[in-house]
Amino acid sequence: MENNKVRFSLRLLGNLGPTPLYQEACREAEALGFDECWFSHDILMPNSWVRSTAVAAVTRRIKIGYMAVPFTLDPSEIATFAATLDEYSGGRVVIGTGSHTRVMYDWIGLGDRDVVELTRETVHLVRGLLEGRRMAHSGRFYRWTDEAYLRFTPPRRRIPIYIMCYGRELCELSGEIGDGSMPMATPPEAFDIPVSYIEAGARRAGRDPSEVDRVAFAWVYYAPDGSADEGALRRVISYFVPYLDQEMLSRIGITREDVLPIARRLAAGDYEGAAREVTDRMLDLVIRGGPDDIVRGIETLIEKGATSVSIGGPLGRNPVEAVRGIGERVLPHFRGN
Repeated sequence: MENNKVRFSLRLLGNLGPTPLYQEACREAEALGFDECWFSHDILMPNSWVRSTAVAAVTRRIKIGYMAVPFTLDPSEIATFAATLDEYSGGRVVIGTGSHTRVMYDWIGLGDRDVVELTRETVHLVRGLLEGRRMAHSGRFYRWTDEAYLRFTPPRRRIPIYIMCYGRELCELSGEIGDGSMPMATPPEAFDIPVSYIEAGARRAGRDPSEVDRVAFAWVYYAPDGSADEGALRRVISYFVPYLDQEMLSRIGITREDVLPIARRLAAGDYEGAAREVTDRMLDLVIRGGPDDIVRGIETLIEKGATSVSIGGPLGRNPVEAVRGIGERVLPHFRGN
């Protein structure tokens, strides 16, 4: 794919700071040419729907991506929130559903649900509601009557639905039914693994794989002087690495045995101890450093099949300054200016 056709989104973790920081970061991203702004929706963390609405209020062009995790959110709520935010934002909404893990949902007794079939039903029902259909449905997870239809007319009948995925089955499903697919790109060198699954799912459904936007969910840390805050990186990595795809981790030599001490520390509530268990090799899950380092990491993602790049994770010592630096010194390399 030509570099100047790659789309870029900003993806903000839930614990970066108060809501005005998210507004400032997304205003900056809009001004510097980012295409979309997304918000992680992790359970027991600050609610991303509030942040997406707050950002819609202070931006005009940038698309608003909001996560709607099917473990905890009913399709009727996903559809009505999407339609209402789409009206408020002037038609800028993109829906994200699916998941990057089921382990977190064990905490609240929902992790044993079949994420593939749950996601399939969710996408079917949300699309049908937005299209104005009565959604009588008898599935594995939802039993709806023909009274399940929107009592208002959405401004758009077709809002794009992207699917977060991990592993073969869910990534294949994203290629089968998604407008886009959003697997983790950790490490960047292994992004071709989920891409192969996405393309297989698209072909199985009789689709051209190029119809599916392949969004690389990258961890990025921008340090213009080349020195990253390794403590901050280790804290982010430790929280999420137990949920990452082992096949992808093994591409850079990270084994299940490397991850187990971190998982045990997290299970005991010892977050600082978990961060100390992060190995130096795990730091390579993050695209980090100055502008040239970030450009090289993104080029790797494109070579591995990404058609869009989602820049998220710790971002930098100051998230807003990191967005500004990436927008001014990295994105122009891919925009041809």
